[in-house]
Amino acid sequence: MLNGELGRAWLAIGQLAKRAGVKASALRFYEQKGLISSARSQGGQRVYPQHVLRRVAFIRAAQGVGLSLEEIGHALAGLPEGRTPTPEDWSALARDWQLLLEARITALQLMQRKLSACVGCGCLSLRHCALYNPQDQAARHGAGARYLMGDFPPDIDDQ
Repeated sequence: MLNGELGRAWLAIGQLAKRAGVKASALRFYEQKGLISSARSQGGQRVYPQHVLRRVAFIRAAQGVGLSLEEIGHALAGLPEGRTPTPEDWSALARDWQLLLEARITALQLMQRKLSACVGCGCLSLRHCALYNPQDQAARHGAGARYLMGDFPPDIDDQ
């Protein structure tokens, strides 16, 4: 189908971008990362098999739930013969990603609680906060925002 006119099975990059709701630059980036692949028409134009449309939809859905392109690429690489995911594949991948997503949700909820506690005192300073970090106790755990990184502050009631 690449000889001469594009057949129905092939989409030019602009057509794919429009149908997928992404910019052509995103498609080139996905291709550079090995997530999709293209061919060249006789005129040298980048063209994609029509099934790549579903693959791009899969990539966008996975990004929408917070997965990195590396994680998405790993999942796509595990598919037989590099084919587009089927509904059964998507279900299996979703099960595999469930623990990852739950861990991210837990981490975000913890950060939300810790940020609320810090902002609640009004000082916005973990270094000088008399309630949340008296005498810079967090420094004994190492550099950085220790309580936001997962270290537990002393119980305010214990002080």
